[in-house]
Amino acid sequence: MELKSIKDVKNVKRFGFKDAVKLLISLAFLLIAMIYTSMHTDNLSDNAGSILIVAAIFGCYMALNIGANDVANNLGPAVGSRAVSLFWAIILAAVFEISGALIAGEDVVTTIKKGIVDSSLISDPQIFIWIMMAALLSGAVWLNVATFIGAPVSTTHAIVGGVAGAAIAATGWEIVQWGNLGIIASSWIISPLLGGIIAAGLLYVIKKNILNKKDKKTAAQRLVPLLIAFMALCFSTYLILKGFKAIINISFLGAFLIGCIIAVAVFFITKPIIIKTSDRLPNSRRAINWLFNIPLVFSAAMLSFAHGANDVSNAIGPLAAIAEVLEGGLEHMEANIPFWIMLLGAAGIAIGLVLYGPKLIKTVGSEITELDQIRAFCIAMSAALTVIVASQLGLPVSSTHTAIGGIFGVGFLREWLIRNSIREDIEVDSKKIKMKFEQKKLEEYKNELESLGKLKNIDPLFIKELMTKINEEKRLISRATETDIKTTKIEKKAIKVVEKHEFVKRSALKTIIAAWLITVPAVAVLSAMFYYMLRGIML
Repeated sequence: MELKSIKDVKNVKRFGFKDAVKLLISLAFLLIAMIYTSMHTDNLSDNAGSILIVAAIFGCYMALNIGANDVANNLGPAVGSRAVSLFWAIILAAVFEISGALIAGEDVVTTIKKGIVDSSLISDPQIFIWIMMAALLSGAVWLNVATFIGAPVSTTHAIVGGVAGAAIAATGWEIVQWGNLGIIASSWIISPLLGGIIAAGLLYVIKKNILNKKDKKTAAQRLVPLLIAFMALCFSTYLILKGFKAIINISFLGAFLIGCIIAVAVFFITKPIIIKTSDRLPNSRRAINWLFNIPLVFSAAMLSFAHGANDVSNAIGPLAAIAEVLEGGLEHMEANIPFWIMLLGAAGIAIGLVLYGPKLIKTVGSEITELDQIRAFCIAMSAALTVIVASQLGLPVSSTHTAIGGIFGVGFLREWLIRNSIREDIEVDSKKIKMKFEQKKLEEYKNELESLGKLKNIDPLFIKELMTKINEEKRLISRATETDIKTTKIEKKAIKVVEKHEFVKRSALKTIIAAWLITVPAVAVLSAMFYYMLRGIML
């Protein structure tokens, strides 16, 4: 063990009082959920009612873990950049997660089918119920493990793996539609790459057009209102397409036109505000960062709303399906999620966020790379823009992978820019030093020539050789001003030291990628095991 690791070992906390309180609150929520569910079993037999209560506990456990893990992607950048405190970020997200879940929650079909399994091969309602319960429990357990190790993972992938694994255990490999599963697996690459490229591209544009300008304030007054309007366009389109599709079905063109109208209004409202505010600020990067505070908080709220609308179904979609099957059979799978079940899911996400969300929020916000308001703004924009672009291209994306990809994209862009900048500084300094050295030699030759000129009987050939040296030095200096001077070994070592400097924590990168790659297969294996356990208990 290295000596520097001893401090980390000493800082490891045992299970303490706060952890006990969190556990008790979680158990209390599950108990309340059990009682609340029992109030909706009047139309069911005793056995069916008991099954629904157990399924509700699994669904609420899943919701707790979604709140603990997945919501961090929306809040991490805003908290890490200090645009909003952790306390108010959690309150903001809890409100908008609940609002999104209750106002615009998706239907059950998306969660259950997802094009992964052929549901027509499941003819026995009892088998269907066991599959859904196993999927919920396995997804929740995996999210719990991922949160413990500090890895943000996709809840959608978790539930997909859960449904596929239990379905295979129940009926065999032929039930899985492997082509569609392969398409979903491609999102492991597509989502983070798109998110990273878009976030890095936005940051590069802001650096080039604002931060690298001498008059940053004037540049910000011109570009920041356009960026905010662009953000309004992206989020309006995103929310109409994704967040409100359960309420109203609008085409992409319709959503885009509405977004354009909102964006124009936002531009004319924010431009005078930005100009007036920036006039009072100093001409510095920190001051320009401050202009992005409110847009960043707004983006966190909108992402939380959309997340609540979309991902709540991952927690309680299977639960709602179980309830419908218990009441009327498999033909009721197409029904929407009942309000009382939606309320359980929304409450579970909010409680999980408040109790266990801070750990992942800190990981996403500050432990992968250092974020400020501008970088966080680029990440939030990339999350919304990637989903819009990918949806229209028919590409599968994960909002979790997109946001994390944006964080890595920003971090790697910083590494590339700083390395190039320092490398150029080293080469420029090298040129200056060598020019000064050559000039010093030239002065020495001139002084030597002058002193020799005062003496008598000097060999003319020696004078000629000395003048040749002086002319050669002049040529070297002239050439150095036009072309790069070859770097020395010491300078090359200095450049290598610069290239080793990292702005992205590599251990976090490895942990997250590993968790992403094994999410679906790991949850599938767990789900198959839980399916056999549940079938053995309930038969």
